[in-house]
Amino acid sequence: MENVTRHQWISEAAYYKAEARNFAPGRELDDWLAAENEYVKMHIALYLSMAEEDGAMTILGLQQLAKSVGVENPECINLKIELIQSIQNATHHRPCFRTAPGKTCQEEDCKWRSECKKLIAEWSR
Repeated sequence: MENVTRHQWISEAAYYKAEARNFAPGRELDDWLAAENEYVKMHIALYLSMAEEDGAMTILGLQQLAKSVGVENPECINLKIELIQSIQNATHHRPCFRTAPGKTCQEEDCKWRSECKKLIAEWSR
């Protein structure tokens, strides 16, 4: 990813969304929110891909991801599960680990699935 600021990326994506609908008025906020959502999803997918390639997520990496998606004071959160839940809440993803530690989410395309399985394996030890 290039060194493009979050705001710049979102504003350009929103512009192209508006252009795709011929700049019809009244949907500017929808364009912005959709672009913002795409940015966050892209950012999370990139982080999860890098973490999978490296073999594990780190607390520092999750704190940085949490900060980038708008979690307040992520540096005060020191547990992976709490950081993941904070990120999921901030991005309107149905949080994993809602019930018992042995149950994974039922979402087919959940990007967090492999990390959930790792955390469950840690709990089972």
